[in-house]
Amino acid sequence: MTLRMLQLQTMYHSMKIKVENVVKRGKVGDEYIIGEEGQKAFNKWKDSFTRQDHPTVIQVLLQNSKDKDIIGHLMPNLIYVCRQKSRTSPHHFKAGALNVLLRVSATMTNAPIILTLDCDVYSNDPSTPLRALCYLFSPQDQSKFGFIQFPQIFNGINKNDIYACEFKRLFQINPVGFDGLNGGNYVGTGCFFSRRAFFGGPSKLVSPEIPELGPYNVVDKPIQSQPIMELAHKVAGCNYENQTKWGYEMGVRYGSLVEDSFTSYRLHCEGWKSIFCNPKRPAFLGDAPNTLIDMLNQHKRWAIGLLEVSEPRFLFYVFLFLGAYGQDFQDFILSSGTVERWWNDQRIWMIKGLTCYLFGFMEFFLKFLGISTHGFNVTSKVIDDKQHKRYEQGMYEFGVPSPMFVPLVTAAIINLLSFCWGLVEVFRGSKLEGLFVQMFITGFVVVNSWPIYEAMVLRSDKGKIPIRTTLISIFLAWGLVAAASLTLKELKL
Repeated sequence: MTLRMLQLQTMYHSMKIKVENVVKRGKVGDEYIIGEEGQKAFNKWKDSFTRQDHPTVIQVLLQNSKDKDIIGHLMPNLIYVCRQKSRTSPHHFKAGALNVLLRVSATMTNAPIILTLDCDVYSNDPSTPLRALCYLFSPQDQSKFGFIQFPQIFNGINKNDIYACEFKRLFQINPVGFDGLNGGNYVGTGCFFSRRAFFGGPSKLVSPEIPELGPYNVVDKPIQSQPIMELAHKVAGCNYENQTKWGYEMGVRYGSLVEDSFTSYRLHCEGWKSIFCNPKRPAFLGDAPNTLIDMLNQHKRWAIGLLEVSEPRFLFYVFLFLGAYGQDFQDFILSSGTVERWWNDQRIWMIKGLTCYLFGFMEFFLKFLGISTHGFNVTSKVIDDKQHKRYEQGMYEFGVPSPMFVPLVTAAIINLLSFCWGLVEVFRGSKLEGLFVQMFITGFVVVNSWPIYEAMVLRSDKGKIPIRTTLISIFLAWGLVAAASLTLKELKL
């Protein structure tokens, strides 16, 4: 390890301790405040300042007219923005936060190009902005391209990708085909937008409620001047969007937890086109979930969001998917995939169908009836050394007594019992022809469920299925089997 890496590690641990102390105490102590700027920023953190209820916080950390790096080069502007929140005012999670950033950036710089990145994604190629600018400022095409999407590529995925987090089809295969239409979808990160695209179609400009927010406004005042800062705080208020077109005709669109897919769909409908740019050297890299519960929670959120923009014609696409199942395997292998990764990908689809998609549908249905609402949960990407070791060995990480594991384990138990009963029937001399399809289906599920059986019975580490989950699943499986047997007896009578 180099001296520089050791210094960075020391700085990180020091910062971590400071943050943990502040969170524990509920305020920033004077010993952590350096200079007048720091005092000014943290004066807003009062006793009533909570995550759900606090005023707008906008702080210029670096200013390109005066701040320089260690070799004397001017630094770009760096501005911290935290929108106002109130318990009594609704907010639109990530989409609402992005719209606040759009408005605040308009008042302070109004740059024509916007890059969106997730918090765990970092640049892997300094030439990436040049690639995007070549498309967005092309003389013959700049009037029709709304955004340039780069693929999501993840670090830390184990050899056979047991949780199918590579998303080869979603982030690498499908967008290439969409380039023949209006272009691929926005996937929430690694995307360069033309600011103009957020204000109506190429031939129809939707004017914002104040001129300073328009895509062609020129900011002619210093970034920290009083008029600029006052307007920035105003447009970041939690009630600012009331009776405006934000989220519906302008900005990132509301109506779904998957605001990225929904927004790109709306932009394409308005006439914008997009480009999928997939250079040999990945433009951006990020981290994938390393535990099963984190992956399932992420997909439950996606399932809810996608259901919010589905319609009856979606069944047609289900039919097409079933008809193209064999081609799916071919595409996966031809795209430098492996049989093991494809197999794990199919297994994860089965797991997601019984967990995050099931619970996502239930939450969506309850919300539709007005009984319950859902929230935005950030996917955890932090693991300890033992978890990481198990992940690298290809072992599924259960560990958490989540309700989502109950239907999964219950289904695995029922299919194992059904398969064993089928074997008994075969040995009794029953005709195999009548049992073949049933044995094939249950056998396929049993083979895919091996990690579940292993985590129930054979493992003793912290990643095993909790005993409570196993007992509840056994009880439910017994109840379902008993109910099915009773129903069959009544039908025979």
